[in-house]
Amino acid sequence: MSENQNLLAEQRRALIVDEVRRRGGVRVNELTRRLGVSDMTVRRDLDALARQGVLEKVHGGAVPVVEASTHEPGFEAKSGLELTAKEDIARAAAELVAPGSAIALSGGTTTYALAQQLLDVPELTVVTNSVRVADVFHVAQRTSGQRQGGATVVLTGGVRTPSDSLVGPVADQAIASLHFDVLFLGVHGISAEAGLSTPNLAEAETNRRLVQSARRVVVVADHTKWGTVGLSSFARLEQIDTWVTDAGLPERARAEVAEHVRQLVLAGEHAEDADT
Repeated sequence: MSENQNLLAEQRRALIVDEVRRRGGVRVNELTRRLGVSDMTVRRDLDALARQGVLEKVHGGAVPVVEASTHEPGFEAKSGLELTAKEDIARAAAELVAPGSAIALSGGTTTYALAQQLLDVPELTVVTNSVRVADVFHVAQRTSGQRQGGATVVLTGGVRTPSDSLVGPVADQAIASLHFDVLFLGVHGISAEAGLSTPNLAEAETNRRLVQSARRVVVVADHTKWGTVGLSSFARLEQIDTWVTDAGLPERARAEVAEHVRQLVLAGEHAEDADT
């Protein structure tokens, strides 16, 4: 990490999280030197990150949080993390949506951000198993009236998860009968070994059905999801056509992703073809 006294708090904290995860722990005095900020600023950053649950404070520094593979944070807990990255990813992913297409949006806070970017794309058909995503379109149509060319939204039904996704046999059966041009998929974790994974067994099966029904699979997930592994895998990296993430993804991870994924899009940067 390079020293920069003018780093915004969110940028600083993202760098701290990356360093903690990469090294397995870091001391306060190391962070003050690398970030070029005061001891008090670093401690405030660590306090904020500890409250978000992304690291654990220890005497003199911080270490990664070790979560059980079955731990599933709620929507509100996840919505406050990596806000800038999610907005960047949503804007980049929205450019992949053609007017008049049939798309699917899975549950998640990044797909929720994407939904807000799609309100002005005409003649969309949107299939989703996310209550939050469906509400984005519903509220927009209710407040502006039934606009000509507004999206047609299909909500799958099912059993609601802590992240406000609808899963289970009802959702699975609805999705299995449909076919969409592009699936935009939020994930709990992504890694070379486990592929795409989630802590929720029923959600894994529903996501598996979403992948099977899509002509093109686009994962929308910020860089902090790399290396995270949930209880159940539902897709291999080779099944992903495009991963839209943020520029915080480390170079070594980009190289590893390129071995498996057809295209890597770094939000705010140019698209990188992963084909070799």
